[in-house]
Amino acid sequence: MGARDLVYRVYERQLERELADGPMPQHVGVIIDGNRRYAAERGLGTASHGHEAGARHIDPFLDWCLELGVPYVTLWLLSTDNLTRDDAEVTALMQIIEATIERIGCTEGAADRGLRVTAVGALELLPESTRQALQRAEEATVDHDRLRVQVAVGYGGRQEITDALRSLLLDRAAHGASLAEVAAELTPADIGHHLYTTGLPDPDLIIRTSGEVRLSGFMMWQSAHSEYYFCDAYWPDFRKIDFLRALRDFQRRTRRFGR
Repeated sequence: MGARDLVYRVYERQLERELADGPMPQHVGVIIDGNRRYAAERGLGTASHGHEAGARHIDPFLDWCLELGVPYVTLWLLSTDNLTRDDAEVTALMQIIEATIERIGCTEGAADRGLRVTAVGALELLPESTRQALQRAEEATVDHDRLRVQVAVGYGGRQEITDALRSLLLDRAAHGASLAEVAAELTPADIGHHLYTTGLPDPDLIIRTSGEVRLSGFMMWQSAHSEYYFCDAYWPDFRKIDFLRALRDFQRRTRRFGR
């Protein structure tokens, strides 16, 4: 082990000790960003090489969550806007996502780690092969309960709220309610019950990598009281100490939930 690695390990242990007695977020959302720039700056050839590096980095991140006792994670793998990129890049990215979902959800390692995989997004916009990979992972992990891994694929916050409202209106109409009656009785909880993420707690902490300081529509409804942490590292370079720093920052904040 080199001197730099030794210093890294010492600092990592120090951060873990600082976190030991503090509150941990129950749900961490991650805006995975920077894969394309990672590939470009390292001369890796195509954006797909950056996406592959990012996909490989998901496994250690999930291990960190298991070690630290974080029970819910949402990973934003693909936005609805991403679907409009160059066809060749989108096709390659779909293949990478399918392989990643199969690896974390349908292998012996997934069972050993107790990962439960669920998918959220406008899944009808995805290729059939991607939808099948997501379904296989959900079915294979339905009884696992150590870490709920929610993968957001073909996800957009505006689309989610639009779909929630559409679902609510259709549901009320099917039960005989008029539009005026729905409008008069509507509450935020009513809309919340129709979101993609129904049944999961809202994220306590949202992390975005790559230095971008915006949410880009990620969990717009659910993030009303979330804490945000923006990290300069590209996702493939996001280290455990970066995650620990995010958690330390979370513990140092006073959460008021609008009060």
